[in-house]
Amino acid sequence: MADHRRPRAETRYHGVSQEKSGGATYTPGVLADFVARHVVQAAVERSDDRPTRVLDPALGDGELLVNLLQHLRRRSIANLQVHGFETDSDALEVARSRVLERFPDLKIDFRHGDFLDFVIAHFGTGDSNDLFRVDRPRLYDLVIANPPYVRNQIMGARQTRIVAKRFGLAGRADLYYAFILGIARVLEPDGTAGLIVSNRFMTIRSGAVVRRALLERLQIRRAWDLGDTKLFDAAVLPAVLILQGKVGRKTRSPAFTSIYQTSRPADRRVANPISALDREGLVRTDDGRSFRVHHGRLDTDGTADGVWRLATRASDAWLATVAKHRSSTFLEVGKVRVGVKTCADSVFIRNDWHELPGFEYPELLRPLITHHTARRFKPDVSARPLRILYPHETVRGRRRAVDLTKYPRSRAYLEAHRSTLENRRYVKNAGREWYEIWVPQDPDVWRRPKLVFRDIAERPTFLLDLDGSVVNGDCYWLVCHEPARKDLLWLAAAVGNSTFVERFYDYRFHNKLYSGRRRFMTQYVEQFPLPDPSSPLGKEIITKSKALYDSMPSPADGSLQEELNAMVWDSFGLSEEPFSCRHDEMRQDDAVSPAIHASFAP
Repeated sequence: MADHRRPRAETRYHGVSQEKSGGATYTPGVLADFVARHVVQAAVERSDDRPTRVLDPALGDGELLVNLLQHLRRRSIANLQVHGFETDSDALEVARSRVLERFPDLKIDFRHGDFLDFVIAHFGTGDSNDLFRVDRPRLYDLVIANPPYVRNQIMGARQTRIVAKRFGLAGRADLYYAFILGIARVLEPDGTAGLIVSNRFMTIRSGAVVRRALLERLQIRRAWDLGDTKLFDAAVLPAVLILQGKVGRKTRSPAFTSIYQTSRPADRRVANPISALDREGLVRTDDGRSFRVHHGRLDTDGTADGVWRLATRASDAWLATVAKHRSSTFLEVGKVRVGVKTCADSVFIRNDWHELPGFEYPELLRPLITHHTARRFKPDVSARPLRILYPHETVRGRRRAVDLTKYPRSRAYLEAHRSTLENRRYVKNAGREWYEIWVPQDPDVWRRPKLVFRDIAERPTFLLDLDGSVVNGDCYWLVCHEPARKDLLWLAAAVGNSTFVERFYDYRFHNKLYSGRRRFMTQYVEQFPLPDPSSPLGKEIITKSKALYDSMPSPADGSLQEELNAMVWDSFGLSEEPFSCRHDEMRQDDAVSPAIHASFAP
């Protein structure tokens, strides 16, 4: 995304590039033209003689602003006041030169400074008292922006706290969240804004504050999820939003379009992914990639901070059928937890313990499940197993670091790596022992049967661990709230590994990464539905799930999984979909017809 401040990174991220730490990835021309065109199309026409105030709060090289000014001139809108902010002095001069070269008659006010500082100084923190500030400048009629995309890990803890406090953010907030909220404060009530942002905020928990603010303060005219189109060099999945102040024309259901790459061949050809946004279904771009384009409406699950998803009549009907047959959710089975995070894997996690000089097994070794050994239903034990040295225990219901004097072999090994472990200064600063794992989870719970699943996967991968293994941080896991009901884990494994849950994920959350991969995070998996475990079909699914586990690996595994898959679909009152519709594909009959699509248009 566009350039901005370059905050000091934490030591853990000392190797990131200057561009990454500043969020500097400038806007491609084809995307800049697309956003500018839609901003001008949506803009409210003026009936007075006031100049139109234009703002780009993160100028970068000026590509977005130049395209917006070109579209305004084509509409014969000449009375303009153009403003911009940029923290990179070299980029600022490039933007200034480009604008004045094309529009020498314009009045421009470009500032070498931070837009967020400007918002705080002149518009406050959003409190009601800020409405009466005497130094408040005029608001802006048109805003176009590609805000910097900087994760809180790159900004550093101090910078993250400052930004969060000023803009009411919480959790794993990104810098572009603050830009979105800042733009909402400076936009005229009848103004229009076009933003390029990461699509992450639409579906993740930390983005809820931004989703709520957008719905409460602004009107969403249109949204595009540009998915894995790779329009930027950076590994960011972008989205485009067209927003208006509350005085603008109302839209009952904002139009929402998504485009994601697919492995399926397509006959219709377009120049690039932006050109494909006017099509429906499968298209092929000039560089040989295939994409599936869907049009629908933006659904927020009826709440201001609900997950944003692309809704169609077909997907709504499908989800309604699931809700009718749902007995419970994964969350009602057990709390979803992330695996351990050592922040020193090379010390704690190995598969060559027996090859170490003077080898004697450290007493604190435990088996470990990672995404490398995770497979459907049952861990893969064919490879040399990873083991983790786990120096934690539970005493009187409280977790603590073990007393190393009781474990001499483990102590000797850890002492040999003491300098590496003590370099994790954040462990010491948190009042922890130098040899602790940073995120150890509950030591007592590891021995219980648990459902484990990969965080990132093209196909969902859920397995049962019955061996008391520790789970690594690249996976999530849960145990039953009620140990006596552990059969629910077998039911959950069957649902989690089904093509049904892939379809549920895509309809309910619509969050993809590159190459069709999905994130199986807590906030998604805890909402996965379960059929009635006491029904005849529910009992049969549990029995077959256990039988599949016991038989693995065997030639019969494939047919057993197919039978389970069909039973899961049936348990939710649905028919299993054909293979061509699975994984990253959505059915063609879910596509919105041109007539329906027109009803969603602004």
